Amino acid sequence: MKIDRAAASRIWHGVLALIVSASLITQITLTATRDGEPAFTRFERLFSYFTIQSNLLLLAAVTALALNPHRDGRLWRIIRVDALLGIVITGIVYATILAGQSDPHGAAWWADLGFHYVAPWTALAGWLLFGPHPRIDARTLAWSAIWPLLWITWTLAHGAATDWYPYPFTDVARWGYPAVLINLGVVVLIAVLIGTALRLLDTRLPGGSSAPEATAAVVPGPGSGAESVPRNDT
Repeated sequence: MKIDRAAASRIWHGVLALIVSASLITQITLTATRDGEPAFTRFERLFSYFTIQSNLLLLAAVTALALNPHRDGRLWRIIRVDALLGIVITGIVYATILAGQSDPHGAAWWADLGFHYVAPWTALAGWLLFGPHPRIDARTLAWSAIWPLLWITWTLAHGAATDWYPYPFTDVARWGYPAVLINLGVVVLIAVLIGTALRLLDTRLPGGSSAPEATAAVVPGPGSGAESVPRNDT
């Protein structure tokens, strides 16, 4: 019996969208009801986390795929790559560096599970299984570098102004700029390696033409709403 890949993709990405949404709603509620800093400060800090931004990008990407598994468009490609790179880096960095430094309980434990364990590897598996492929070209990767660089700039500038940093390895007050820049450089290197691997896999996995230019021709520039003709192989 032939499996309807498009229907399976819709279900996979729809479930992932629900998981990410539930995690975000839980975390936003916990932030809103926590005592301490003013509400503006709490939310400013919440949305300064790479984890939260990655999950927001992922929610946008997988919601679009749940509605249209053949989704394409220059802006969407950039969001998709940023979401995939960001969420995989989130999972790797959390598992290797940050997991032992926090001990969430109750609702926070469930949000932590969704953000750092379920979302990263479910998103990667969904991309490997359903694509759509190919969608990653050199121009897409170049545009995708803007968001991580903006996050690094914001983290350092915001930290210099407030003396608050979202992660221990970004804490300039504790480690100094040379060490923090090295730490961030390592993360950037990981992103480059993952991005390179994704691009190589993108033209070899099932789910589209072997030539990225075939789909790029219908997406003239950033912000374009143009979409490719639906395919039968996703």
